[in-house]
Amino acid sequence: MPVSRATFRQRKLSLTSLIDVIFLLLLFFMLSSTFSRNGEIAFLAATTGSGTMTDRPPLFLRLDGTSLSLNGGVIALDQLLPTIKDRIGDNPAPRVIVSVTGDATSQGLVNVLVPLGQLPGAEITVVE
Repeated sequence: MPVSRATFRQRKLSLTSLIDVIFLLLLFFMLSSTFSRNGEIAFLAATTGSGTMTDRPPLFLRLDGTSLSLNGGVIALDQLLPTIKDRIGDNPAPRVIVSVTGDATSQGLVNVLVPLGQLPGAEITVVE
């Protein structure tokens, strides 16, 4: 008794469901992403030094992984801005040099730069 094989008919692949899934993914990623800019800190491009002398002594701020020091004295982050305002007095534009060690995190640097950005006319330099 001969066994007959069922004939296999190849059907065309329907792409309708694939296109629907792609559009749903596109819609999901568009709605879940944010298009706002986080602009708490303004960055300027590095330029060459002009070599001008000034009578303003700079404040040296050292950011370590666990501590923060201003001109060699340990300071708390919440006391940074009042302490700097006390030290500069009537000087409208302080110069602040922020030294970052290898243990410091980027969030720690942002936590320091945000209060420093509130000083009007401050010249902030970040060094390694």
